Amino acid sequence: MHSPDWHRVARLVLTSRYLDEREVRDLTPAGKIKYQFSSMGHELPQVLLAEALTHPHDAAAVYYRSRPFALACGLTLDEALTGNMARQGSPTEGRDTGVMYHLAGRGGVTILPSSGNVGAQYTPAAGWAQSIRYRAETLGEADWQGALAVAMGGDASVAANGFWAALNIVTTLRLPYLFFIEDNRFGISVRSTLQYPGGDIADNLRSYGNLEIFTAEGSSPAEAWQAVSQAVEHIRSGAGPALVRMRVPRLLGHTFIDTQAYKTPVEREEESRRDPLPHLRDYLLQEGILSEDAWRALKETTRREVDAAIERAETAPEVDAASIGRHVFFEGTPPLQGGLRPEGALPLMGESAPASEGRRINLIEAVRRTLEDEMTRNPRILVFGEDVGLKGGVHGATIDMQARFGEARVFDTSLNEDGIIGRAAGMAMAGLLPVPEIQFRKYADPAHEQISDLGTVRWRTAGHFAAPVVVRMPLGYAKKTGDPWHSVSGEAIYAHLPGWRIAYPSNAEDAAGLLRTALRGDDPTLFFEHRALLDGREARRPYPGPEYCLPFGQAARLTEGKRLTLVTWGAMVYPALEAAAQHPGLVEVLDLRTIIPWDIASVLESVQKTGRLLVVHEDSRTGGFAGEIIAEVNARAFEHLDAPPRRLTGPDHPIPYSIPAMRRVLPMGERLSNAVEALLGY
Repeated sequence: MHSPDWHRVARLVLTSRYLDEREVRDLTPAGKIKYQFSSMGHELPQVLLAEALTHPHDAAAVYYRSRPFALACGLTLDEALTGNMARQGSPTEGRDTGVMYHLAGRGGVTILPSSGNVGAQYTPAAGWAQSIRYRAETLGEADWQGALAVAMGGDASVAANGFWAALNIVTTLRLPYLFFIEDNRFGISVRSTLQYPGGDIADNLRSYGNLEIFTAEGSSPAEAWQAVSQAVEHIRSGAGPALVRMRVPRLLGHTFIDTQAYKTPVEREEESRRDPLPHLRDYLLQEGILSEDAWRALKETTRREVDAAIERAETAPEVDAASIGRHVFFEGTPPLQGGLRPEGALPLMGESAPASEGRRINLIEAVRRTLEDEMTRNPRILVFGEDVGLKGGVHGATIDMQARFGEARVFDTSLNEDGIIGRAAGMAMAGLLPVPEIQFRKYADPAHEQISDLGTVRWRTAGHFAAPVVVRMPLGYAKKTGDPWHSVSGEAIYAHLPGWRIAYPSNAEDAAGLLRTALRGDDPTLFFEHRALLDGREARRPYPGPEYCLPFGQAARLTEGKRLTLVTWGAMVYPALEAAAQHPGLVEVLDLRTIIPWDIASVLESVQKTGRLLVVHEDSRTGGFAGEIIAEVNARAFEHLDAPPRRLTGPDHPIPYSIPAMRRVLPMGERLSNAVEALLGY
């Protein structure tokens, strides 16, 4: 390992310290900065870590106290300040707080978009680490060989689910991954002894398999550099992951308003003695790297640079508020990092008309064939989840795919949905196309934090990053059984999360077309597969061919009618068709096919013709997506209505295990027939 550029280290540490001081003394009290998370005490080891990350495909997942590291990786003072002040020039264009960092496209360390959720940084970094191996070994890209991923976090973050999910991923797979834990002994006011036994994560993990442990005092330049350099060398040698526990003082409170009254005077004094700045100065003088005069001159230079940057930021224009709604979805300009488009590896969209091939197949076979076709075309697609490997998935969607494409591309994961989705996010940002499977909709709940974060990556970074992941998820009741755990639909929850496209096909042809569109698209997509339709006779269709791409946001008109518009999707399509058949020529059935975006134009056109609207869905009533559809119709077509729009939905309680009870509460059969007749007779 090379020696650090100590002049650069000193300049960056001094810059970070004075920037903190100016914010605490002037900018935050004046209201010019709303969030001030001081890095005082953490600066030296962060800058040394950046010095060790020299590979062009190294990446780091950071947190709100990582500004010294970000500055050392290329974040400019102007960007740091305009970010904190939400002015033009901000890396997020005023979307995110100034303590959330990202960095791409500058030829050095990639900083993955940071999350405001504690512990959420660990599993995306694991995804990047696995992508390093995949791109180097499976795709044969030699320039990825030797890279590593780092996840930085405070000691309290190791109590979070994401830490343990990542720990199991990287140790079982022996991935090139570094946990960089900055241990200041407090999580806001909670002592580390309440986060994990003994307050020392390094001691607790010394017996953990496939994990090399390093501990150092972050105020000691030589000791800190030795731990960082040895850990990085260990990982780059191919020996597996490592953890560095860096002891650091948190010289100020958690945030600006935190007075640290929970610390004793003795603790405050001890932390002051461990301030890394005077220790760095003494080390540089003792080693003859800098003279006293040179140190003072460097200190003065950094002060002038910070002061000048503050003046520029204070006079910078406000961000363009009218543009804040941009970058929720792909808008035509490739991101700097993430997905396949920046490297020109994204296949073009195919044909919009199906080319039916032979026999009718069920929905799950359509999914499998589409995946196989696209994986054959696109070597960057990876399929993973619980039991998707040798078993072929609990629903059979990946049967024989591991044998065909290999364990690097089709693989099983640990039973941790946070790890499945977080890993997928990191893979997508590393230029791969992950297709994770969540076995049942209910079991996605532990991954909600990662799902929410992933959907806003493009927006939070003002289009600089993207994470186009396609998540396959069976949901809904089954024909032979229901229960509260496997029968959840709940699509409205995800419709409320920005940045996600949602497909909900009702037949094999639509499933193939929508899945292929998602796999050749640029946005995170939730692909719902209804359990009652996986092998249902009514959902069988001929395979529409290897180029069929069904656009999102185009509803299917399944019947013509002049007196009632019935809007539905998924498994409710077939009860709707049965109800419509009882009134020939009167009921127009629309299958939305996608929830986000949904086809407002077709619904409005139909309602303007029929004057009546019934929305049917399996999801629960309160807060269900029917309310969104009815609200839009009332707002845009009220004068065309001849009856109040109505909805027929699942209950505001879980689906029961009892088959007769399940059938009674689902919006089908007699319940649906009565609802249709009531509206027709209004």
